Amino acid sequence: MEKRKVIIIGTAFPFRGGGMSTYNERLARAFQERGDEVTIYTFSLQYPGFLFPGKTQYSSDQAPSDLNIKVAINSVNPFSWIKVGFEIKKLRADIIIIRYWMPFMAPSLGTLARIIRRNKCSKVVAIADNIIPHEKMPGGNLLSKYFVKSCDGFIVMSRAVLHDLDKFDKVRPRRFSPHPLYDNFGEAILKSQAKTNLGLEAETKYILFFGFIREYKGLDLLIKAFADERFRKLPVKLLIAGEFYIDGKPYLDLIDSLGLKEKIVLRTEFIENKDIVNYFCASDIVAQPYKDATQSGVTQIAYHFDKPMLTTNVGGLSEMVPHGKVGYVVSPDVNEISEALLRFFNQNKEAEFSANAAIEKKRFSWEILLTQIDSIVDLCNNKDENYKKNRK
Repeated sequence: MEKRKVIIIGTAFPFRGGGMSTYNERLARAFQERGDEVTIYTFSLQYPGFLFPGKTQYSSDQAPSDLNIKVAINSVNPFSWIKVGFEIKKLRADIIIIRYWMPFMAPSLGTLARIIRRNKCSKVVAIADNIIPHEKMPGGNLLSKYFVKSCDGFIVMSRAVLHDLDKFDKVRPRRFSPHPLYDNFGEAILKSQAKTNLGLEAETKYILFFGFIREYKGLDLLIKAFADERFRKLPVKLLIAGEFYIDGKPYLDLIDSLGLKEKIVLRTEFIENKDIVNYFCASDIVAQPYKDATQSGVTQIAYHFDKPMLTTNVGGLSEMVPHGKVGYVVSPDVNEISEALLRFFNQNKEAEFSANAAIEKKRFSWEILLTQIDSIVDLCNNKDENYKKNRK
């Protein structure tokens, strides 16, 4: 394939963005590895401070030396959208990738796309985490419609989002391509070493809840499930690793009221990329008790480290984790969560599920995602050629 010019628009360094930055930067590297020229356009202002739920939007890591990242887009300043839109338009890139995850970003990203497409050259492909967000906002559907109508095609990472997309558009090409593997957090280390690095007890087994804490992620269900008396007889603790993006007091009060302070390890700060290997390698199983979901990057970190998982049958999570093979898929129900986790420890399933995860993860490659993006761009280019022929 001939070398293509690619521009990715979305969260990247200096914003920490959790999985968003990691995904966009890893995608840029995947394009670079096959010989494409890649530039990431990220935000100069992503969220106004009063809208951001965490402590800081900015990364403390070093800037990636192998990526061309331009800090340019002010999400709330229309003059910025116009300026950057015309700048990218003039570059005449073959592929424009826009990462879309919430209606708040629709005005800026949709306007950028509309301006860029005027060059009659660049094809705009949106990678949509969500079309209809987990947390509703006034006018959200109208904003998402504005964005959807600005794109040439779509990549979605769950069939649930594919269904949501149909509510706004049924014509533009789209592909379902599962979230690729997060293989950029280093190689696995010994569980004993990871526990030492984190100051955890050597003989204790750990259930890991990882990532930003939001209401829809169901941490309250997991805490209640862990209150089952049978867990008190097992050398098992719950390890909660991630920053609260909502009020943390109800969760802390719940832990106190259930008498679980001695059974739960709280690391409720933002987890830097360099520390991720320790949390996953120290754990025995990764729990995602979500009440609502489309897909989750946590699943792909767990796969990278060959970790068993417990997920719920909401959104696209069950598409990623074969039940009884890599882990368990249950309803977002306290009793079902506790029974599955107890079965995992009582039946010593870790080795079996881990071996299966090492096999299953092979279907989540970045090369597959690039192929899907290429297929959408080719469809759009062929459509343009047919249109030109019919006009003659």
